[in-house]
Amino acid sequence: MPAAPPSSAGFVVGHAGLYQALAMFAVAYFIIGMTVLSVCAIATNGALDAGGAYYMISRALGPEFGGSIGIMFFLANVCGSALYVLGLVEAVVDSFGIPPGQKVGAGVHVLPQSYWYELLYGTVLLALCLLVCLVGASIYAKATFLIFLIVAGVLGTILVSFFATQPIGVPIRLPYFNGSETENGSFTGFSLATLRDNLGGGYGVDYTTGQMMSFSSVFAVMFNGCTGIMAGSNMSGDLKRPSYSIPRGTISAVLFTYLIYNLLAFLMCATCSRTLLQKDYGFLRDISIFPPLVTVGIYAATLSAAMSNLIGASRILYALARDDLFGRALVLAKKTSASGNPVMAVILSWLVVQLVLFSGKLNTIAGVVTTFFLLVYATVNLACLALEWASAPNFRPTFRYFTWHTCLLGIAGCCVMMFLISPVSASASLGFLLLLLLALHYLSPSSTWGYISQALIFHQVRKYLLMLDVRKDHVKFWRPQMLLMVQNPRGSARLIDFVNDLKKSGLYVLGHVELQDLDTLPSDPLQPQQDSWLSLVDKLNVKAFVSLTLAPSVRHGVRQLLFTSGLGGMRPNTLVLGFYDDAAPQDGLARHPAFTSAREEVPLGFPPLRAPAAPKLLSAREYVGIVADALKMLRNVLLARQLESLDKAWELRRAASPPPTIHVWPVNLLRPDSARYADTCSLFLLQMACVLNMARAWRRAHLRLFLCVEAGAMPHAQEEKLRQLLKDLRIQAQIQLVPWDAVTRLHWQTPRGPPGGPAPIGAAEEEEEGSVNYPANATQVSDEYVCAANKLVLEQSPTPAVRFLYLPRPPADTSLYPLYLHQLELLTRGLGPTVLVHGVSAVTSTQL
Repeated sequence: MPAAPPSSAGFVVGHAGLYQALAMFAVAYFIIGMTVLSVCAIATNGALDAGGAYYMISRALGPEFGGSIGIMFFLANVCGSALYVLGLVEAVVDSFGIPPGQKVGAGVHVLPQSYWYELLYGTVLLALCLLVCLVGASIYAKATFLIFLIVAGVLGTILVSFFATQPIGVPIRLPYFNGSETENGSFTGFSLATLRDNLGGGYGVDYTTGQMMSFSSVFAVMFNGCTGIMAGSNMSGDLKRPSYSIPRGTISAVLFTYLIYNLLAFLMCATCSRTLLQKDYGFLRDISIFPPLVTVGIYAATLSAAMSNLIGASRILYALARDDLFGRALVLAKKTSASGNPVMAVILSWLVVQLVLFSGKLNTIAGVVTTFFLLVYATVNLACLALEWASAPNFRPTFRYFTWHTCLLGIAGCCVMMFLISPVSASASLGFLLLLLLALHYLSPSSTWGYISQALIFHQVRKYLLMLDVRKDHVKFWRPQMLLMVQNPRGSARLIDFVNDLKKSGLYVLGHVELQDLDTLPSDPLQPQQDSWLSLVDKLNVKAFVSLTLAPSVRHGVRQLLFTSGLGGMRPNTLVLGFYDDAAPQDGLARHPAFTSAREEVPLGFPPLRAPAAPKLLSAREYVGIVADALKMLRNVLLARQLESLDKAWELRRAASPPPTIHVWPVNLLRPDSARYADTCSLFLLQMACVLNMARAWRRAHLRLFLCVEAGAMPHAQEEKLRQLLKDLRIQAQIQLVPWDAVTRLHWQTPRGPPGGPAPIGAAEEEEEGSVNYPANATQVSDEYVCAANKLVLEQSPTPAVRFLYLPRPPADTSLYPLYLHQLELLTRGLGPTVLVHGVSAVTSTQL
């Protein structure tokens, strides 16, 4: 129950008039009502622990929101406790203070009045609250029940007094800062004229501060009398059945106080002059049939509210400390007594309240307290709204009298009133909240409470995935969606980072095949590995998913991942493999900047690298078979060689000129008799090089496109045609002519195979878009020719950061797979970081 409702109602109607007072009550209780519905929904959705609103918000919205709002709610309760202590001091001084110009001992006025004396009185009263709170929640509950009986009796006496008291004049002493004045107020009894005079607003000066009142300042003071709705939820850790008690107690308190406020507002406006209401906040004693009882009731209610806020603040602080969101800063607040009372949290809260008491005047901090409470209420509504919108099956509160509309209305009402009351305080509070959010996001440990953001993201992503229709795909909006197969991340750290640059905001999946049989295992061995892979993604700062599978062979595992990775319209269209060679694997993960700069250990979930002499898990024939499988499944293929030697930071950030380059060879070097620059594979290769150049880290690099020409082939005409193609595709690249007669001569001099013999390595068995069928006895490709082609690529200067080469299609005859792989090894030997590319889908468009 709010502190001293009668005196609060008198202050409100005295300045705002009946109409505006009723509007204030309606707005305040609308906001409170919407919030109460959200509180009841969350409170009945599971077991509640200490912390009240903080506990609800943190478990619903996560540690960032929970911790920041917890601090705000703690400060709100601290300031609220100080507010009620100051209000009680004001009431005590008004009754027993020595008026200016009088001596000690004149009647009951025996207490000296000054800033320091009033601070002393507040300190004594706060110490009384501290003693009760230190004893524990049980004595607090008993004291609160006793106070409730006193307040109920006082309220009954006041209601009777409005009817029983005869019209009287009330002399009012006005204690201004430079002396005192006296005016006369009047209690007229029920009078239509008095009611008519009090209908409209008549804002005046608050005699306790000397400040002019307004709608917002009066609402701020009035709203603080309504914040007791959270008193029950703040004690959630001390209640036996919080999910039962909080809804019933809170709703009952809200309905009861709303009716009392409205009834008192009408009775006061119909019986008391505006002067009496504005200039004497203790006028109820003068018109009561038993004045001392009113004084006792006001003191008891205000003291109860101060204790309620103090014990609520301590419970919030204790919950924050126990959750370790602020580390060692709140370690003291964890200490409890033998009975479980958080005594250190109570003492720390008392110290902060004591500091707030130095502000001195009640209305000075009323606006700040109201802003903080409104912000907390808005977040409670936000938590309930998020839970409702997430549509999680486990959100099924037994209290069902709420919808997302009520949550949204509560949020809107809180935000509007925050800025109407004090735009400066509201902006400062939101700024403070944002700082706390950022600090907790980066500094607080991860929690096991569950994150509502994940539930909301899942809910929305599911909707958007269903809307993503593959039948509506268009080449204009094509993007690479990569599946990178990784055997051991220790040897592939820079390749993982490189492919992250190649994805161009597309899907990126890290795939791994574990060679085991689930039938022979007691449990799935992939589950324990998942956390290590996810930690790796976080540390390397790549935007990738992880997909692990069990299979009897690597080839079967890659097939599984190509079939099953992704969802709906988001499926990998490009397979990326490391190159198959005899190079000894190097632990690039231990040397990666993500670990060396932070001095962190490499995740322990990854096994050590294969020893150089140890047999490989994958044969050459199986490796080429994976490439063939991917092409059959219409997936583009990238083979990356020596990417672990690519020092991207050095290549792209060096200040020396010339800038780094990317070399692009969009011609099949293993098929000089079918050299073309505009087939599907060549255009895909150009696209991938361009995508890499568009990545933020690679924008300084220059694309260099190599045009292989022979004597008598009109090279300038070919160059102009290629330049026009690049212009149509909006690709910025420098074209460099490369005579290769000496290389092709070696190809044509190679002896022909026997009639009906095997087709040349790299020949297409099926007609592709833009390609030509060649006879089966076409010229064979020799090692001498491949080495000459390798030398041709190697001699082009300057040395690039990375090279893109055309990857021929594997032969249909599986017996030629080892020879095919041998020729690829010769072609790329010593070239440094190289990517072999084969594309099967159209990816470029000249359309707008």
